[in-house]
Amino acid sequence: MNKQFQTDDTPILQRTQLLAISGSLRIGSSNHHILKYLATQVPDSINYTIYDELALIPPFDPGLDNDTPPDAVTRLRGLLNTVDGVIICTPEYAFGVPGQLKNMLDWLVSSSSLVEKPIALITASLGGEHAHASLLLTLGALNSYVIESATLLIPFIRSKINADGHIIHQETEESLKLLLHNFLTLDSHPSQ
Repeated sequence: MNKQFQTDDTPILQRTQLLAISGSLRIGSSNHHILKYLATQVPDSINYTIYDELALIPPFDPGLDNDTPPDAVTRLRGLLNTVDGVIICTPEYAFGVPGQLKNMLDWLVSSSSLVEKPIALITASLGGEHAHASLLLTLGALNSYVIESATLLIPFIRSKINADGHIIHQETEESLKLLLHNFLTLDSHPSQ
């Protein structure tokens, strides 16, 4: 593992529980591969979990968003309440945010699960700029703390990852390392 940015296994901040969420439901997607790559780069002292229940979240229904929401939603909210930061890596579908990811975020509006939660955002797709911009707006509406220097747009992602899921584009690899460094070392709360 190449963890050049730290001098030991302790990040500067007390960000020791991270949740990584892929906007793609396909396990072998480029976005999953990026999250797996980041898992090899985090310090050993950090508990890094890739969320795998996105497909289980039912369509958002305000009538069910009460004290007893669906089980998958309850588990997600509970998980978000225990982590110190979230990394979202998503493709762009039809010039927008993948439906299931947007659906998940809709379920989080009333729970405040992402309020001031540090977020790193990666959009990796053919283009991606529309989904990236849309997600920044949505996360802003949720009052999340998107760390600007921990956002990354990776266009033409399929030319940068090989068939085995390894990143083969050096600039992309370095950009991901820098994003992770910034996410782990910058202030964990927005300036007042």
